[in-house]
Amino acid sequence: MAMRQPTIRCALLVALAALIVFTTCPTRAAERFPNIVMIFVDDMGYGDLTCYGSKGPATPNLDRMASQGVRFTDFYVAQAVCSASRAALLTGCYNVRLGILGALAPNAKIGLNPNEFNLARVCKSKGYSTAIFGKWHLGSLPQFLPLNQGFDQYAGLPYSNDMWPKHPENPKAYPPLPLYEQDKVLETNPSMDMLTGFYTDHAVRFIEANKDKPFFLYVPHSMPHVPLGAGPNFKGKSGFGLYGDVVSELDWSVGQILEAIKRNNLDENTLVMFASDNGPWTTYGDHAGSAGPLREAKGTSFEGGIREPFIARWPGKIPAGKVCREPAMTIDILPTIAKLLDVELPKDKKIDGKDIWPLITSQPGAKSPQEAYYIYWNEHLEAVRAGKYKLHFPHDYRETPKVRATGGIPTKAGVGHIDIALFDLETDPGETTDLAAQYPEVVKRLQGLADTMRADLGDSATKQKGSGRREPGRADAPK
Repeated sequence: MAMRQPTIRCALLVALAALIVFTTCPTRAAERFPNIVMIFVDDMGYGDLTCYGSKGPATPNLDRMASQGVRFTDFYVAQAVCSASRAALLTGCYNVRLGILGALAPNAKIGLNPNEFNLARVCKSKGYSTAIFGKWHLGSLPQFLPLNQGFDQYAGLPYSNDMWPKHPENPKAYPPLPLYEQDKVLETNPSMDMLTGFYTDHAVRFIEANKDKPFFLYVPHSMPHVPLGAGPNFKGKSGFGLYGDVVSELDWSVGQILEAIKRNNLDENTLVMFASDNGPWTTYGDHAGSAGPLREAKGTSFEGGIREPFIARWPGKIPAGKVCREPAMTIDILPTIAKLLDVELPKDKKIDGKDIWPLITSQPGAKSPQEAYYIYWNEHLEAVRAGKYKLHFPHDYRETPKVRATGGIPTKAGVGHIDIALFDLETDPGETTDLAAQYPEVVKRLQGLADTMRADLGDSATKQKGSGRREPGRADAPK
């Protein structure tokens, strides 16, 4: 018996040491889950970043982010306009399913339903701190603002920065523009020059304050949506006009966030993502960006309106310098994060997105998990993408003006029309050559997919309502 006592004593000491380590390191459990940062800019074009072929202002921080992670070539938003796009990103659902269409006005009596599952709530369920610094645009009534949607901290604008009394065409259409800090209005009609710096300062301070616990940081910048504004260190410095100055400052902001993550030793436990809510608002001419090789722009279902830059970085988890050419969409972000955090998706509410972690991490042979992506404008199903093909259904669209506007005063967009048209986006991302007559079997297959979606979400063109739609939050809803 005496021979065994040292062995027993050693085992007890090892167990005691392990218990001490476990109970005195409260961040150990949190290290199982990554910090999540989502940077979402407004109206940036596919061709506005040098890592996507831009010849404009340099974007070294975003280029570095892409070189250290993965860059998607075929990444989509659900709809090429503000509120609709943001609803899809945050909930993993097509915005039509949620009843959020277009760009909600300041006097809108609806908003994102607070009962919806969203990215903030996914993270809150695992004990994360959550914050949004930037443009919300999912309902400006108090019950729809971020503090009632799973966010602990909020600073920013409740809707687009052009919805104010200085609008170049409709100055009397909007009330004073409020800048919020939590649930209080800091000031109205703030200077556009200070917004990017304001959001960035808040983001950096949030990272530093939460370095010892997991956090979800959402930074939906107001820029480069008009009216443009750039801080004193950037205005007049890019060599590419005010729009170039704004892009340079946004790139700087990304660099500040990445530096804060590195400075606080969080690099290897932080997933950072970057995207834009829709393509450039080309009616504003030199105050708008470029869709690069893509057709048309914001407000359309062509690639220039809905295909956006998407970059993801997480050293040690996402291989460096990768390019993903598989289709993906903002609706896929929530299911991907939920899977990473081991959060079960709701069984009583359909989520349209799917886990794209194999694409983000460039796993060999990884393919898009979606059979197709569906592109609506308001309630009209205008296009469907499946594999390399995209089928347009007959619709009118906002045509980029022939005369380029200057100085922040828009020109009137034209009205174009497209009939049934099939494009091979692998060889023709500019959607120039209609292949519908050449591949009738592909047209038939994609029409069948569209019919299934119409039964679920409806289509104003066919006067279908859809059985899978849910109600948005309403001002008169019982509390």
